[in-house]
Amino acid sequence: DWFGSLLYAAALMGIMYGFSELPETKGFVFTVCGFLILFFFILWELKHKYPVLELRLFVNNTTFRYSNLAALINYSATFAIGFLLSLYLQYIKALNPRDAGLILVASPIIMAIFAPIAGRLSDKFEPRIIASIGMALSTLGLVFLIFITVNTNLSSLVFILILLGFGFAFFSSPNTNAIMSSVDKKYLGVASGAVSTMRLVGQMMSMGIAMLLFSLFIGKVEIQPENYFLFLKSVKTAFGIFAILCFLGIFASLASGKVIT
Repeated sequence: DWFGSLLYAAALMGIMYGFSELPETKGFVFTVCGFLILFFFILWELKHKYPVLELRLFVNNTTFRYSNLAALINYSATFAIGFLLSLYLQYIKALNPRDAGLILVASPIIMAIFAPIAGRLSDKFEPRIIASIGMALSTLGLVFLIFITVNTNLSSLVFILILLGFGFAFFSSPNTNAIMSSVDKKYLGVASGAVSTMRLVGQMMSMGIAMLLFSLFIGKVEIQPENYFLFLKSVKTAFGIFAILCFLGIFASLASGKVIT
């Protein structure tokens, strides 16, 4: 499916480049063109005998469809958190990059410890329930982040990062387990590719939202003390959008249904 592969690559490149240039006119043009190509890609894949991406799995498999949607939402809502908080810690809290990194590492440490535990739990209980709990914890952490100010103490921030770490851990492994367990063995490669696609597209969307808000609130200028207020406003707005996305992701995760093994 060479033509399908070309359409897929063109769609992703158009969307990714378009997001990086928003809100300029060419950003809208590339983004719209990317989504149009993606639409034609979907039509092509549905009628192709050997598609590069088996979209019929999304149509006929409820667990596969909604678990992938939940993954897309989760990564769209969480990937830019570290980026935004690193800027917050360095600009607003005046920390050097090393100290900012030491604070931010709280979240991945928790995830590294508890993700394997969450994966084992999803073998015993419904993965969608464990994943939904993880999404809910991430939503709660993002709601807390909406209220950060110049005076927010670092211990409170570390607590929020730990909460988000639990959210990441309890969503990622069980949701991946649900996706991989919902397909026949011959589609395991396709399922794995779908998980990776949702992750990378979600990460791109997350950074796109963050950069778009910077452009809208601050403009294409260097962050300086005189625009710290606007910077903080854009960061808090991003966390608000991410919290809404994560909240919707809870329902996508719950809608995936039971995994039939």
